[in-house]
Amino acid sequence: MSDYRRAFVPGGCWFFTVNLLDRQKALLTDQIEILREAVAATRRSHPFAINAFVVLPDHLHAIWELPADDADFSVRWRLIKTRFAKALPANERLSAVRAARNERGIWQRRFWEHLIRNEVDYARHVEYCYYNPVKHGHVSKVRDWPYSSFHRDVRAGLFPRDWGGDTRGAGEFGERV
Repeated sequence: MSDYRRAFVPGGCWFFTVNLLDRQKALLTDQIEILREAVAATRRSHPFAINAFVVLPDHLHAIWELPADDADFSVRWRLIKTRFAKALPANERLSAVRAARNERGIWQRRFWEHLIRNEVDYARHVEYCYYNPVKHGHVSKVRDWPYSSFHRDVRAGLFPRDWGGDTRGAGEFGERV
């Protein structure tokens, strides 16, 4: 087994990627209200600031900032995943290992995190979050994806409404027929 290490920096700012176990499902967008409530309940019990958040059908990206005296983002993700899973009917297929451990088959066990190092790193990761639905082909304009804190940041004047452009027609190269 690998010797996995995480950075724990009280009050730090992190970028996260969290995936569903079955990447063919659209559970996160289909059950967006349940996910929103799981995040809100977790923020009430274990506060954190959401600097950016985008939810795609099978995964999500987020940038969080924790309180100055706290570095435990893992407990927050565990609570969000557990609350989300408990609110859904238990009808997913389970592997023998998950069944033996009495686990649900909704989320991948781990998540990916990156400690934000500086302003450039922060800006790059916020932009990655907001452009991700375009990258995955869900929309051609960032503003058209409803499950994103991009809209909050546009209202706050942090991004122009047309940020990210329009990808319609991208990749259509060559001679006219």
